[in-house]
Amino acid sequence: MIPHLLLNFTSKLRSLANAQFPANVPQKVDRQFIFTVGLGTHSCPQNQTCQGPNGTMFAASVNNVSFAMPTTALLQAHHFGQSKGVYTPDFPINPLIPFNYTGNPPNNTMVSNGTKLVVLPFNTTVELIMQDTSILGAESHPLHLHGFNFFVVGQGFGNFDPTKDPTNFNLIDPIERNTVGVPSGGWVAIRFLADNPGVWFMHCHLEVHTSWGLKMAWVVLDGKLPSQKLLPPPADLPKC
Repeated sequence: MIPHLLLNFTSKLRSLANAQFPANVPQKVDRQFIFTVGLGTHSCPQNQTCQGPNGTMFAASVNNVSFAMPTTALLQAHHFGQSKGVYTPDFPINPLIPFNYTGNPPNNTMVSNGTKLVVLPFNTTVELIMQDTSILGAESHPLHLHGFNFFVVGQGFGNFDPTKDPTNFNLIDPIERNTVGVPSGGWVAIRFLADNPGVWFMHCHLEVHTSWGLKMAWVVLDGKLPSQKLLPPPADLPKC
């Protein structure tokens, strides 16, 4: 009941959307993504005792990918063109295995592990649907995006309906945020303009879920103008 009351409240929030504080909501979408977010399981490492179901260890994932932190900084690898062995640009744009996300969980709750990113050309307009899965426990996930603000254009409970739900999107005066709660047993839709070149994390703000892998990253490529390009690291940048 509490998530429904919270959603009823937050769905009434609006931007000022006036001349001084405009709401520049992207009206045209270049790339559309659907991300499932939630908890799953990994195989338990040898010689360890794990507390997950059937002796597994808890994991968290986005589109069934539990993010593995590399030993080389993602921004460094991108800037110097040395992504090989650090990350791959093949993060899935849709759920790999569709199922009833808010109904009975699948028999297999195992998630994959990898360092996969989404690559976007400069000035791409993005629409992202984040769908809670509620596989292992019913929890809302506060998702935070680095590098950008976004507009929360829609939210609801149950499985996102790509035919019906977009007709109710608010493209006039939605709230502008950098963090939004994906409701337990529900979904949220955001739009943003990818006009900030670099590598930007998106992660759950529940620290334990982030440590379990509920995170991913976007690579925004340089634009054509000098002001649209990623700056090089400063000469006095300390080395780790």
